[in-house]
Formats: sequence, C-alpha cells, structure tokens
Amino acid sequence: MANLPVIDFAPMLSDDPKGRSRLASELRAACIANGFFYATGTGVSPEAAADAIAAAKEFFTLPEAVKLTISQARSPHGRGYESMSNQRLEPGAEADLKEGFIMGVDLPADDPRVVAGWPQYGWNLWPEGMDAWRARVEAYHAAMIECAGVVMRALALSLDVEETYFDDFRREGVATLRMLHYPPQPKDASAAARGAGAHSDWGGVTILLQDEVGGLQVKNGEDDWIDAPPIPGTFVVNLADFMPRWTNGLYRSTVHRVINRSGRERYSLPFFFDGRGDYVSETIPTCIRPGETPRFAPLSVNQHLAEMYAATRAA
Repeated sequence: MANLPVIDFAPMLSDDPKGRSRLASELRAACIANGFFYATGTGVSPEAAADAIAAAKEFFTLPEAVKLTISQARSPHGRGYESMSNQRLEPGAEADLKEGFIMGVDLPADDPRVVAGWPQYGWNLWPEGMDAWRARVEAYHAAMIECAGVVMRALALSLDVEETYFDDFRREGVATLRMLHYPPQPKDASAAARGAGAHSDWGGVTILLQDEVGGLQVKNGEDDWIDAPPIPGTFVVNLADFMPRWTNGLYRSTVHRVINRSGRERYSLPFFFDGRGDYVSETIPTCIRPGETPRFAPLSVNQHLAEMYAATRAA
C-alpha cells in the first residue's frame, strides 16, 4: 500500500444500513491489507481533539521536578509521568526518545481487580494544582472510550458477526491514554535511534491523535516503511495483537515506529483500547474456513499485557 485509506465511520452514528455495509466492506479490505487506516466521522469533535493536543503541550512544558512528582516509579499501575528514554520498544535499538503521561480508568485501591493485581487496573496520578487540566484530560479520555466503541462495532460488522460481538471484551476494559512528547531527533543520531521503536500494539485497537509534525511510519505488506502523515480531522487507527488472534490471522496487527526528523517538537496521543482483563480471546467462527483449525491458543488480556509491559521497559 502506497497510502493508508481514509474511512468514514459516520454510518455507525446513524440509521444508515447501506452506509454501514459500505463501511464494513472498506474496513475489511483495510484490515486484511495492513491493519492501519485513517478514521473520520467517529463522533469526536475537532475542538476536543485540538484541546487534547493543547493539554499535552501544557503538561510537557512543566518543570521536570514537577513532572517527577507523579513519576511512574510512584505508581504500581504504570500511571503518571514516563521519563525520557524509559522504554525500548524495538529490541536492538536505542531507548525511545520520548516522554509521556499515562492515565486510564480511575479505580480505588479496594476494587477487586486492583486487589487481585490485574495489569493496568488502578488509580491515576495527577499534578497538584491542575484540576482544570485534569478535567480536560478526563473528558477526552471518556470521549475516546466512546470512539473505541464505534470502531469496535464497525469491526464486528466487517467480520460478518453482530455489531455487539466485542461488547464483552469492551466491558470495563483497559482504556489507556498516553500523551507523548518527542523532541527532534539529533542530527548526529545513530541509525538505531528512534522516537518510538518498531513494534505492534498489544490489545484490541489503538486510536492515535497526531499533531501537524508527523514522523509515524508503518511497515506495509512489501516490508517497506511508508509514512502516515497527519491529516486534519482524522485519527490514525491500527489493529493490535488480539485482532490476528480473533481472526485466525486474517486481520493484521502491523509493525510501526516513530522517527522525528522534522526539527520540531512532536506531540501525539495514542489511546489503547485493550479490553477486560479476564477476557480470553478465541477465534471468531466466521474466520475459520471448513477444515481449518485455530492458529492461536486462547489468551487472556491480563496475561498478554503483563508479558508485553515487562518486555518493553528499557534496561
């Protein structure tokens, strides 16, 4: 694929059977080909998206000492501030040249899932004296949970199952928002330097809001890197690792990376919709042809997230 398709999800927000059928067909083709596409018409307003980027910029301009008051080191749930070069997503590459703020569904310490130690279930860390900023971030997070529901329902239709098929996966699922800041890549950077190393995502779907700078690259079916530049009014959506498991390899979870050669600061907000911790993926019946057997063993969200999170912490 020389370019990623732009797909309009507006039919999912109206009573438009023909539009939904067209959407399902376009989405199926994109998911088989590359598992990456641009999305419009998801119900998230341009104003909400612009404010989310502005909120990210505000956070990363805070003094380092302030950001460190909510360091991930203080959180047993991977929430809070992620220092520069704390993660290495690509084995053999340098640590990722980015910093982040991570939040998710806020749960109290006595929630049974928190007590049981489910990965990514817990409470958020927030900078003091920034209640209005916190409210803006929480509002965007809530909007993205709704957006993910729209995408997941459309994905179900693309697989010839009821649009409610993924509702059990979605219910009380891990829904993680990361605000990311990528400084410009140094001009003398080594060939192993990355803003975010080559990787696939882990759960159900990722919905990415980019600023205008660019730097995202996707590996296509010919094993070439293609750019996924920002398109105003869109998100970049990619399938994560549970989709191939569900579809017996029909749909792809594609490797991607970020290299910021723009000479400018880059900001992006990936929203990871990874599903309910005790949900176990099993092959969707419509994805098994006569005589075929499932290629993937059942796997729980909890097991997968714990393994992947541990594997990508920078040494």
